[in-house]
Amino acid sequence: MIDERLTTYINSLDTGNTEFLEQLERYAHETYVPVIRREMQSFLKVLLAIKKPMKILEVGTAIGFSTLLMCEYGPAGCQITTIENYQKRIPIARENFKKSGYENQITLLEGDAKDILKELEESFDLIFMDAAKGQYIHFLPDVLRLLRTDGVLVSDNVLQDGDILESRYLVERRNRTIHKRMREYLYTLKHHPQLVTAVLPVGDGITVSSKIQAEERK
Repeated sequence: MIDERLTTYINSLDTGNTEFLEQLERYAHETYVPVIRREMQSFLKVLLAIKKPMKILEVGTAIGFSTLLMCEYGPAGCQITTIENYQKRIPIARENFKKSGYENQITLLEGDAKDILKELEESFDLIFMDAAKGQYIHFLPDVLRLLRTDGVLVSDNVLQDGDILESRYLVERRNRTIHKRMREYLYTLKHHPQLVTAVLPVGDGITVSSKIQAEERK
C-alpha cells in the first residue's frame, strides 16, 4: 500500500470539487457513510475526461456522492443507472439527486444488485463497482454482459487495507469469505479472455478493466 504521508501529500495538491459535492462529502464523513476517497475521485475525473462515457452503470449508490461526481465531471448529458439495496440511504440519495439538478440524468434502481443486474439489457460504456466486496465475483458475469466492447470496468476497495496479501488464516475469521472471494475476483479479472486489467494501489486499491472482445456466442 502507498505510504500514508505520500497519500496526504498527493491529496494536498487536489483542487477539490464543486461546493455541493464538498458539502455532501463532509456530510458523509460526519454521518459515517463511506464515500470514495480523494485519490479515487481524482482518478475517476481523469477517466471520465478520457473515456467520455455517455452511459454509466454504478453498483452501490450509498447517498449518491460518486453518482453526482460522475454527473458533474462526466460528459454533458451522460446517463447514470445506479443500484442501491440499503433502504435507509435510498431516500437520502434521491434527495441529493434532486438538490443537485442532475435528477433527470440518474436512474436509481432499488434492490439487490445480483437480481437487478440480471434484468438489465442495455449496454454501458463505464461500469463502476463499489458495493459489497464479497459479491463482486458474483456480479461479474452480468457486469461483463452489460459492458460494451471497449467499455471500462472500475472496481473499488479491492486490496482490503492490505489484508489481500495475507494468508486467509491470518485474516479475521469474519473476513475470510470476503478475502477468498476478492482474491478469486482479482485472479478472474487478470486472466479473463475478454478483459485487459490493471490492479492499482489507488486509495484502498482499484482495478481497471477494458473489455477487448464480445462474448462468443454458442
